[in-house]
Amino acid sequence: MATAQSAQQAEIGVIGGSGFYSFLENVTEVEVPTPYGSPSDSLFFGEIAGRRVAFLPRHGRSHRLPPHRINYRANLWALRSVGVRQVLGPCAVGGLQPEYGPGTLLVPHQLVDRTKSRTDTYFDGEPLANGEVPKVVHVSLADPYCPSGRAASLSAARGRGWEPVDGGTLVVVEGPRFGTRAESRWHASLGWSVVGMTGHPEAALARELELCYASMALVTDLDAGAEAGEGVSHEEVLKVFASNVDRLRDVLFDAVAALPATEDRDCMCTSALSGLETGITLP
Repeated sequence: MATAQSAQQAEIGVIGGSGFYSFLENVTEVEVPTPYGSPSDSLFFGEIAGRRVAFLPRHGRSHRLPPHRINYRANLWALRSVGVRQVLGPCAVGGLQPEYGPGTLLVPHQLVDRTKSRTDTYFDGEPLANGEVPKVVHVSLADPYCPSGRAASLSAARGRGWEPVDGGTLVVVEGPRFGTRAESRWHASLGWSVVGMTGHPEAALARELELCYASMALVTDLDAGAEAGEGVSHEEVLKVFASNVDRLRDVLFDAVAALPATEDRDCMCTSALSGLETGITLP
């Protein structure tokens, strides 16, 4: 049984909806303050296959936060501050290619940022409340997703009979509106795979904190340029996601179990800040 202190520590973080943890027993809810304000919600601590996991509802438990108003910096900082070093960030997306229809699970290997107003770095030179002043540094994001996290996600999906798409590009738009047909066709013409609203700046901020980060992108609709109908609706997205959430949760939990131990991580994520003078102390 976890002690009071260990109940507020975790090695793995999951950023997603409340449906991913709501049925677990002995879930502990903890509010975690950060120098960047409040996260989207409390952290919810539980155990999966002997691994301590911290769940964070990305949009808040009542889905009150639109994508462009999520405090991504606080979310990632809060997870690291409780011991998390590996993060899985499942998300709902639209398919940009006809073969990626509703129900497709894609584990992206690349990311394109088309957001407009999101703070996407900790290293902006703005003083923190504790007196520390972040330096302006440049962290590599050539490969935005952790290879170990991707491998665990792919293996877990296959183990549940869900043949995932291994690789692809997730383009992230500002939201909360869905795209026009012209935007969708433009994205598709560039060879991008799926479009979502939350994958950035999660991946970038995770790398700046030397966290391993991987995403599972569940296609809930064909984006406006890939279909001939009236275009995607919010109701359609919710319906498809709800019909797949139990299956996605099983895959997610299997992926958690398959992630390497924290001390065994040997990917590039762990040394993203190597040789850089950041000016801030990571939790």
